[in-house]
Amino acid sequence: MTYSTGYDSLPSSLVAGDFNNDNYVDLAVANYGTHNIGILFGNSNRTFEKQITFSTGLGSHPYFVAVGHFNDDGFIDIAIANSGTYEIGVLLHNGNGTFANQATYSPESAFPYAIDVVDFNQDNRLDIIVTNNGLENIGVLRGYGNGHFENPIMYSTGSHSSISLAVGDLNKDYRLDIVVVNNDTGSIDILLGYFEGFENQTRYSAGSNPQSIAVSDFNNDTQLDIVVANYGTDDVSVLLGYRNGSFAKQTKYSVGSHPISVAIDDFNNDTRLDIVVANSGSNDVSVLLGYRNGSFAKEARYSVGFSPESVAVGDFNNDVQLDIVVANSGSNDVSVLLGYRNGSFAKETKYAVGFLPHSVAVGDFNNDVQLDIVVVNYITDDVSVLLGYGNGSFAKETRYSVGSNPKSVAVDDFNNDARLDIVVVNYGSNDVSVLLGYGNGSFAKETKYAVGFSPYSVAIGDFNNDTRLDIVITNSFSNNVSVLLGYENGSFAKEVRYSVGSSPESVAVGDFNNDTRVDIVVANILSNDVSVLLQYNRGGIRYEATYASGGGSNLQHVVIGDLNNDTNLDIVVANYGTNNVDVLFGYGNGSLENQMMLSTGSNSHPTSIAIDDFNGDSVLDIAVVDYATKEVGLILGNGNRTFASQTTNGISSDSRPLAVASGDFNNDNRSET
Repeated sequence: MTYSTGYDSLPSSLVAGDFNNDNYVDLAVANYGTHNIGILFGNSNRTFEKQITFSTGLGSHPYFVAVGHFNDDGFIDIAIANSGTYEIGVLLHNGNGTFANQATYSPESAFPYAIDVVDFNQDNRLDIIVTNNGLENIGVLRGYGNGHFENPIMYSTGSHSSISLAVGDLNKDYRLDIVVVNNDTGSIDILLGYFEGFENQTRYSAGSNPQSIAVSDFNNDTQLDIVVANYGTDDVSVLLGYRNGSFAKQTKYSVGSHPISVAIDDFNNDTRLDIVVANSGSNDVSVLLGYRNGSFAKEARYSVGFSPESVAVGDFNNDVQLDIVVANSGSNDVSVLLGYRNGSFAKETKYAVGFLPHSVAVGDFNNDVQLDIVVVNYITDDVSVLLGYGNGSFAKETRYSVGSNPKSVAVDDFNNDARLDIVVVNYGSNDVSVLLGYGNGSFAKETKYAVGFSPYSVAIGDFNNDTRLDIVITNSFSNNVSVLLGYENGSFAKEVRYSVGSSPESVAVGDFNNDTRVDIVVANILSNDVSVLLQYNRGGIRYEATYASGGGSNLQHVVIGDLNNDTNLDIVVANYGTNNVDVLFGYGNGSLENQMMLSTGSNSHPTSIAIDDFNGDSVLDIAVVDYATKEVGLILGNGNRTFASQTTNGISSDSRPLAVASGDFNNDNRSET
């Protein structure tokens, strides 16, 4: 069945979508010749209404169209590549089946050709990606979520004729990648998305020689705040956070002599966060109970061992009251103080560990639902693991070797096996050790990763939103932090460094500006301030590889899908010049297997492809527009990297098909073209 798009309309692209929310598939067509977008509303009987049109401007020559929800009003909007006016057009839905007048965006030195709509920077707002034919680049317009877009950012492709694109996660890093078809060179370019990192630091004054930092919401305004232990001024600084990631001027509270470590939790069960500080000079800990407005009561002190270096919190005796553990570097032991319901604590109990313990952390290492303790021992170059009995007491230590002069420790599950692992910062060997846990309280041999000079502290977070844990380390002598992105198997990528203040010693992480991205805060001991590094993600992409399709292929269109059901995305390209389609199977790491060529018939000149399961066998098939033979071809997939020969369905002899789309047009749960 044929539907008119108007005299001299020269339709060049179409896309399917439900534009009037009646649960029937409609069509949007880019009418190159008449400078408009045509909408054909679908009926329940597999037919379409007569086209209605929306102008894209005089001389605009819309060439490609894509659809998506640009302003979260529940209605589908339209993005257009206007090749004649060198603009990107956006038609926002009015909510009644019509569209507002076109808004336009003008990339610098652009010739927009193909267009797609995706959330490229993972901010839950749709962005626009466009190829610029003749200019060796593509443009990304980041969406604000209100129907408006930023000016485009341009990325090089290295070809003058990028005429088609497709988007998908080719290397399974949870970031979208781009495949671009280059008509002049007979090749496709792979551009991989990547984590861009953190903005330049913003610094805030603290006390003298800030040694330790922690973050949480002290005043219940849903904004993260900061607390810093100031070694030189015997106090802690509290900086309340604003919604935009900035912080108020510090408020100070007196504690003991030479505070060196700080932790946060609710010790008296009043739903208000409290602070505990280890005071290395007075051999005690200070507990400051919090008020709801972000201020704190005067400290209460509790004696611990000699020269306490680190403090952590957990419920060690299962009484629903938080307890405290302190690493005492001068007496080579840890102190455990069991908590009472009113926020006070019992007298310490000590447990021997290695020589000069510097840092302590807690977690359930043997999956017995009882908290255990891990301590780094600076002089003996190892960690002590003390398994908890659940009554507030602990077994004798077991030690595991790490690097030279371990300074800090943190725990989490780095390889997603439901077993806690350990990361240790080695001050003397300028690296970090990762010890993967077996789940029975023991650990594998360390794996080391190089970082900066004299690393001091570590924190854990998912910095690139790929659901895999990453680590950040302060490098005290190189005045920066190292970020190591994690892989799913518990290993880590090479470090990337970001500058901070002078002699950074402590680090914590959290989302300070409510953009769902983890940020970093660092205490700088010599510059007496804290550095805040806000994460950003502009949807950065970089050139990865080019794959040749053969001489004279004249590539026209590219799509992405998993054609062999191996969970890796594959690429399909229409080759106008060589009368075939290429299938390049993906390895799942961003690289591709050599192409497989599938014939579309002599002098067929394929121009467009769509992939879907057309025969209900749960295997993707390929629909091909054979421009010269005026047919739509169907190549059925077998799911094992092989395909049946193309079958065709001839259409009207006086029409030359240019584009194809698939969808369930009659609600029979079957895909049509």
